[in-house]
Amino acid sequence: MVYLFGLIAACLLGLGFVLQQHAAERAPVSDMLSFRLLWDLAKVPLWLGGIGCMVVGQILSAIALSKGDLSKVEPLLATNLLFAMALARRMSGERLGGSGWSGVLLLSGGVAAFILAGRPSGTDTEVGALRHWLVFGLVVGVALAAIAVARHLPFFEEPPLLAAAAGALYGLQDALTRTSSQLLADGGIPALLTSWQPYTIVALAVTGLMLVQSAFEAGPLRMSLPSLTAAEPIAGIACGIGFLGDRLRTDPLALAAASAGLVAVVTGVFILARHPAMPGSAAREGEGEGEREEERGV
Repeated sequence: MVYLFGLIAACLLGLGFVLQQHAAERAPVSDMLSFRLLWDLAKVPLWLGGIGCMVVGQILSAIALSKGDLSKVEPLLATNLLFAMALARRMSGERLGGSGWSGVLLLSGGVAAFILAGRPSGTDTEVGALRHWLVFGLVVGVALAAIAVARHLPFFEEPPLLAAAAGALYGLQDALTRTSSQLLADGGIPALLTSWQPYTIVALAVTGLMLVQSAFEAGPLRMSLPSLTAAEPIAGIACGIGFLGDRLRTDPLALAAASAGLVAVVTGVFILARHPAMPGSAAREGEGEGEREEERGV
């Protein structure tokens, strides 16, 4: 059931990303990195459809996380790119070709290799508060650093870093979702409502959504989806091992195979997301670049 919920969630997330990007690329450039962007996009039916897909996908991924280990579910969610590619290919009419099929094989094969070799599993090991907050702070710090660097780059070089920052926050959100599901199982709704995790999940979700839409607005999907899709499972697995007590097989052969699988996933993500089938608009790029140069006084 974990794999089923994870794959359906990935399908809906992938479809949602494509629909959101088609709407966000037409948003005013002045809304970039502002929560006003979400307000303006909420008036666009296509974007609302994408958000609907994403919300249902997030709910199913939360169910998967409540039933399985974070380090097992995160690689499954990375397959959202396969479903995004399927929709983008249909909308663009582009064939997959050799690069497309190699990306599909690397991504799907990498996920299978990581799960089979690493055999991720949860434990009852208690992680100290210091280690918990160190990992938490590290992930947030990486996201903030990516945003800071992006703000000093030309307009169309920002999407990869903004999307990576969102992916890091989404990985942390997934870890806290797993924690919240455990709180709900142990103490019911009162325990959940009196804990900080649910409120932090909402803050991370809204901030991550604003970053993703800003990345989608600034450039074509192929510029942002690779780093978004790669950063989320890496951050999620780091949190799972760092403060949720997840364990992987640690014998040399298993570590080598799991590492190779993770590298294959990241490589496949970048190959697929840069495929010509992924939507983008050269006209929009020129328009946005000119507007941003005017804002910066260039």
